[in-house]
Amino acid sequence: MTAVRDVPVIPGYVAGTWNIDPVHSDVSFMVRHVGLTRFRRSFEKFGGQLVTAENPLDSSVTATVDLSSFDTGLEPFNRHLLSADYFDVEHHPEATLRSTGLRAAGELFALDAELSLRGLTRPVTFQLELLGIGIGSRGETKMGLSASTTVNREDFGIGGAGTVPSGAFIIGAQVRILLEIEAVLQ
Repeated sequence: MTAVRDVPVIPGYVAGTWNIDPVHSDVSFMVRHVGLTRFRRSFEKFGGQLVTAENPLDSSVTATVDLSSFDTGLEPFNRHLLSADYFDVEHHPEATLRSTGLRAAGELFALDAELSLRGLTRPVTFQLELLGIGIGSRGETKMGLSASTTVNREDFGIGGAGTVPSGAFIIGAQVRILLEIEAVLQ
């Protein structure tokens, strides 16, 4: 990516409104489990829009995630994560993301945003890679993005203390949020 007067030059770039394609996208989280492994699960229900501006750095993103739309493979564990101890989906069924800025960061971008979980909103910064813009199998214009950030679940009131005999936390405090997004120009 090269820039002219602080405006990144992106091959195939198109200004417009893009809808996230949930069939070809993935929204997941990864957290340490009992201090031994990384536990990763994907949410099945999510959506959002990207609005690309004439100057790519003026672009924006809004998105929502249905927090009950994952499966750990163990129904009791699902219920526990959905309870007031963790996601509290009875009172806060969705997570929301609203961008507040976009910056060039070498060959990548830094997407500043507000993430809301459990009624608490905190600033986050995603490392964002634009994978490409091109034409899909039906002639539609598509964009691919990959983004990630790490948050402390305790900053959002997502609890769950507890340790195993080794002293490791059952579920780590640092949670990696991973996004693989395909969006379609409207």
